[in-house]
Amino acid sequence: MAETIERDVVDRAALQRRTLTSLRMAQVPGQAAVAGMVAVVTLLASDMLGSDRLAGIGSASFTLGAALTMVPLAAFMRRRGRRPGITAAFLIGAAGGAIAAAGGQLRFFPLFVIGMILFGAGQASTLQGRYVAADLAEPEHQATAIAAIVWIGALGAVSGPLLTPFEKAAARSIGLDELIGPFVFATFMFLIAAAVVWSRLRPDPLAVSGGIDPTAKRTRPIKQVRASIDVIAQSSGARLGFAAMAISQAVMVGVMTMTPPHMKDHDHADLSAFVIAVHILGMYGLAPFVGRAVERIGRVRSIQIGAVVLGGGTMATVLAGYVPALMFVGLFFLGLGWNIGLIAGSTLLTTSVPAKSKVEVQGTSDLTMSFCGALAAFSSGFIKQSFGFHLLAHVATVLACGLLVYAWITAARDRATLNPA
Repeated sequence: MAETIERDVVDRAALQRRTLTSLRMAQVPGQAAVAGMVAVVTLLASDMLGSDRLAGIGSASFTLGAALTMVPLAAFMRRRGRRPGITAAFLIGAAGGAIAAAGGQLRFFPLFVIGMILFGAGQASTLQGRYVAADLAEPEHQATAIAAIVWIGALGAVSGPLLTPFEKAAARSIGLDELIGPFVFATFMFLIAAAVVWSRLRPDPLAVSGGIDPTAKRTRPIKQVRASIDVIAQSSGARLGFAAMAISQAVMVGVMTMTPPHMKDHDHADLSAFVIAVHILGMYGLAPFVGRAVERIGRVRSIQIGAVVLGGGTMATVLAGYVPALMFVGLFFLGLGWNIGLIAGSTLLTTSVPAKSKVEVQGTSDLTMSFCGALAAFSSGFIKQSFGFHLLAHVATVLACGLLVYAWITAARDRATLNPA
């Protein structure tokens, strides 16, 4: 019996290593697709519409698409597993990239928006990868496992914007609008990610962890969301983790979306792709250190630190004015604050809900996070055009401060029942 148990432990550990390797291989092209698109989507939308006021619709559409994908994707994975669910979402994202490229080239904005909504399914896949990493991890190592996948995405996320000049040149060489190039490349990147997940993510980690239920009812999305919200509401830790992810996403997306147009207004458009690259480095590059820090200093305290870093980043963008160097600093800390909030919030949420509700709760939390990002992206254009980029950054700072206060209140009120670690 001892030999059997020891072999099971070794096999589970080996499978976890293979799972993490497979996820890393898929995250690089997946994040490259998303980041390369982010660097140009607002500029393309603004060019098509002739104004920054509605330019946030492009980013809002793909973020909304990610939100709409989350709950059906979670329900599908609950019945069928991680591998078919994530593969299908990547393929839908690839189709969306191609449709968005066609809409942009034809200057047909409704088609572009449809493509961006479908493109969001690919973003949903990259986000769900962090939960796949935690399926086979021990509770005390889940933050590290999540961080490992968030970090590797930095390779793709940073390379995406840096490849933008090449992708623009390639588009021009074949007679396309230069801003279409990143969308074409994003389509191929999602296809590569889908192929990696389909061929390597086996056996399915959710099946090994006992999380698949083939007989699960096909719950209607609204009913599933309500049930998940009820589960989250019963735990102060789950509520805080849920809030940390949603607020971090809204703050980050709102400011990031309007950064390229803001820099263009100050004749720094050529630097915007590099600023986004540094921002994405902040989002992913320090994830391993963040994961270990979360396990060492505690999840609640990490959320507090993340809120401070997030607010510091938004304040730096206000102070930047006409100094591009400060914009690099502000966007880096904006990304780092998001990273801390995502890892600490995801870990706190996952460990605060019953195992039987985990997959559905994860889908609902990512739906909410993506919806908040979509709302921030959509409203950012109105705020910038009507009141200025500085007011947009001030609103983001207030939200970050609100998260800090909520984390402090939660830690103080539930100190006896909520373990900050």
